[in-house]
Amino acid sequence: MPMESTEPTREEIDRTPGPLLLEFGASWCGHCQALAPQLAEVLATYPDVRHIKVEDASGRRLGRSFGVTLWPTLVFLRDGRIVQKMARPDREEILEGMAAMTEIKDE
Repeated sequence: MPMESTEPTREEIDRTPGPLLLEFGASWCGHCQALAPQLAEVLATYPDVRHIKVEDASGRRLGRSFGVTLWPTLVFLRDGRIVQKMARPDREEILEGMAAMTEIKDE
């Protein structure tokens, strides 16, 4: 699924069905730029995961509602619920988050 760049509200995120990856960062952030190719590579293997890149800054509501303090921060959600959250992840951590988010569980 292609990346979205319009920032949704927290209420919209909480109502989103299925797997969703929120990527919080800033265009000038070196850590964010370094993560981009690794994240793109992993996302290419998960075409059904919705990916929203959020340009974050001090005082931005969506980032604060998820407790973002470092960039990049990835928030892995399924059906509006946080499965995992990680700051400055490496490739292995991203893969773990994707697997946890896309795992189908019998309830």
